[in-house]
Amino acid sequence: VLRSLGIPTRVITNFNSAHDRNINLSIDKYIDISGKTLHLTEDSVWNFHVWNECWFIRRDLGSFYDGWQVLDATPQERSKGIFQCGPASTRAIKEGDVNLDYDSSFVFAAVNADCVTWIHYSKKRKERIYSDTRKIGKFISTKAVGTNSRVDVTANYKYPEVKEISFKISYAQYKKSLTDDRKILVTAV
Repeated sequence: VLRSLGIPTRVITNFNSAHDRNINLSIDKYIDISGKTLHLTEDSVWNFHVWNECWFIRRDLGSFYDGWQVLDATPQERSKGIFQCGPASTRAIKEGDVNLDYDSSFVFAAVNADCVTWIHYSKKRKERIYSDTRKIGKFISTKAVGTNSRVDVTANYKYPEVKEISFKISYAQYKKSLTDDRKILVTAV
């Protein structure tokens, strides 16, 4: 329909798409002490999810957010009382501007949520035992114009993942690294 109105539109596929029901940016899985899955959340990870992007000017949000906008024709959640999703600016999603109207927080979670596993001991006590910050939002893709090739548009939705480097260093070396111009994540062992 949008194309027939002259609005540039394309289909987007997000692999490992998070469905974060409570928009806390965490897809939580709960298990008991024996390892049995407990159904305490409605969060889930879908193998893939498809939505549309359309290109237009955002006078309501400002020119910074002009460009590709996410529209989901199959929303699973209510937004402002009705089943709708978008138009959410891909620029807002990439920049983490999740407080804007039009479901930018939901789409941000779909491509950026963490997968966290908890041992649930009681209503008041749980322990995080695993966290995967890289699983969600992989190979965000569209079809190339004029061919059946895939075009990776992940960089339109998120910055590259930071690679952690884990190694043993002394505290003196760690302290010195804080003054260096090099940016490096250090995991102290």
